Amino acid sequence: MGTLTGRVAVVAGATRGAGRGIARMLGEAGAIVYCTGRSSRSQPNTSNHHYAGRPETIEETAEMVTAAGGCGVPARVDHTVDAEVQALFARVAREQKRLDVLVNILTGHPVKSWSSFWKLPLDEGRALVDSWLWPHVATARHAVPLMVKRESGLLVEIVEQNAVGYHGQFYFDLMEASLKRLAYALATELAPHGIAALAITPGFMRTEAILEQFGATESNWREAAETNAAAKRYGFINSETPCFVGRAVAALAADPGVMRMSGGVFSSWSLSETYGFTDVDGTRPNMWAHLTETVPRPKRSPAFDWKVVRT
Repeated sequence: MGTLTGRVAVVAGATRGAGRGIARMLGEAGAIVYCTGRSSRSQPNTSNHHYAGRPETIEETAEMVTAAGGCGVPARVDHTVDAEVQALFARVAREQKRLDVLVNILTGHPVKSWSSFWKLPLDEGRALVDSWLWPHVATARHAVPLMVKRESGLLVEIVEQNAVGYHGQFYFDLMEASLKRLAYALATELAPHGIAALAITPGFMRTEAILEQFGATESNWREAAETNAAAKRYGFINSETPCFVGRAVAALAADPGVMRMSGGVFSSWSLSETYGFTDVDGTRPNMWAHLTETVPRPKRSPAFDWKVVRT
């Protein structure tokens, strides 16, 4: 794993889960990391947001980044408000004079129903797509000029699935497919400027919310994986910490040949094999192997099959 000392990263959505793990591991590699989100010690997130009301804060994440060896900078930003996003990158430009890495892990309104497309209210569907997708577009739009100026950089979209399989609900699927396409489109546009853009999917992560749901902690999660019926059903024993995908991002950011990866959709486990890193507990979880062995494929047109875009 290469060093990121002197590099500057923005992790958009770093309050918890994958965002916190990615920020920490960029810090482990020595980066300066701006940790953004809507939940701070001074102003909790009370919006109609996927994780509104949870106790984690951007300040906690920034402290973890610094403890890991980097420099964590908390920045309260609502990425649905363009002026706040613009102000964030103006601050980064003013304070650091550069931006090397942007990671988008922004989430929006919760999925209210997993019903069939023709039964879902249009207004709820549009609100879901807008709240999840547009902040990624706006954040990239304000970040990219800082990278273009230096003719280098890495932009990462965190997605679900490294394939084109259905995501279970029409509007959620539309949003997830759009994020993968966003990474590909930016890879195409930014290639002449030496900037890489790609997407990564983590496996089943032991996030704060998931551990809480299964009544477990990081120290006893294996016991829960063996005894909790829901945990066993979802393959919790094959889970990974949010730091696993964090080390994937750090490895890519430190790779001088990262342009060869641009435009791809990858997984935490495949990047572990490529770069040789492990999760923080020394393991190399592979959720895809578990899913292909245990989850039946849904019915669909015979002309369509699960296709890995790139692993």
